[in-house]
Amino acid sequence: MSNSNHKFNSGAFFDKIFRNSTMFFAFVVFSVIFAIMATLVVSSLPALKAFGAGFFFSDTWNPVTIQFGGLVPIYGTLVTAAIAMVIGIPVSFGIAMFITELCPNWLKRPLGVAIELLAGIPSIIYGMWGLFVFAPLFADYGQPWINDHLGSLPFIGVIFAGPTMGIGMLTAGIILAIMVIPFTSSVMRDVFEVVPPLLKESAYGLGATTWEVLKNIVLPYTKIGVVGGIMLGLGRALGETMAVTFVIGNAHELSASLLMPGNTISSALANEFTEAVGDVYTSSLITLGLTLFIITFIVLACAKLLLIKLAAQEGKQS
Repeated sequence: MSNSNHKFNSGAFFDKIFRNSTMFFAFVVFSVIFAIMATLVVSSLPALKAFGAGFFFSDTWNPVTIQFGGLVPIYGTLVTAAIAMVIGIPVSFGIAMFITELCPNWLKRPLGVAIELLAGIPSIIYGMWGLFVFAPLFADYGQPWINDHLGSLPFIGVIFAGPTMGIGMLTAGIILAIMVIPFTSSVMRDVFEVVPPLLKESAYGLGATTWEVLKNIVLPYTKIGVVGGIMLGLGRALGETMAVTFVIGNAHELSASLLMPGNTISSALANEFTEAVGDVYTSSLITLGLTLFIITFIVLACAKLLLIKLAAQEGKQS
């Protein structure tokens, strides 16, 4: 009896330690986020005091005259991430759909391993490949075609018109799309595979096509996971640094053309932080970092709200 009580007390003791330890680790996350946010805010004060809210709407970036504005890198970050997701989402969906529903069994595993290997390649490798291989080919074949066929269109032609240099906003967006596809497609593939076969076989038994099964069975069953995969890809697209730095041109110029060089928040920080001299210059770069932090937070918050809404529609609580 005493031995049994001893085991019970030991179990309760270790259970209490385990509960408190996990709670501590959870609060460490909050502490780190708060510390990062506080550091960015305090370090951004010199730039915010010097330029005010106009910092976020000015395209001026001149270290000589100590005039800084974040509009160009903020615009570049949002545009390149949008291009990456416009290309990456349908391609990722197609890859996941092919692997789970259409791919022969002998090809599923090699194809899945290849996608996972793409996800593990360092971003600097993507950047070097983009600069030395993709950009020259894109300048010789891709951009002339875009100029000829899309650059002359009314209203939207200005977006696709410009010099064929190979590097630029569109090139950076395409490289980002190639980088986010392995992450997004892997998540989509995994969530597609958890759909109970009985549901799909029932639909096939009623005469549904593969597309109808995906549209009416697989996607409704996995929509929360699909949204999570898309948000994972978007998060990487917003914060990617080295690959974008190689191919975007790193120019503080605001242009409507996607073929022109530009800049992103991450590439600006990578290029200029070691050369920043003076409190205002350094603070301006940190303010860009704070802006990227806020943009990422807003994106993740919107994703969470969307997931809560989807779960509520299914009668669940997120």
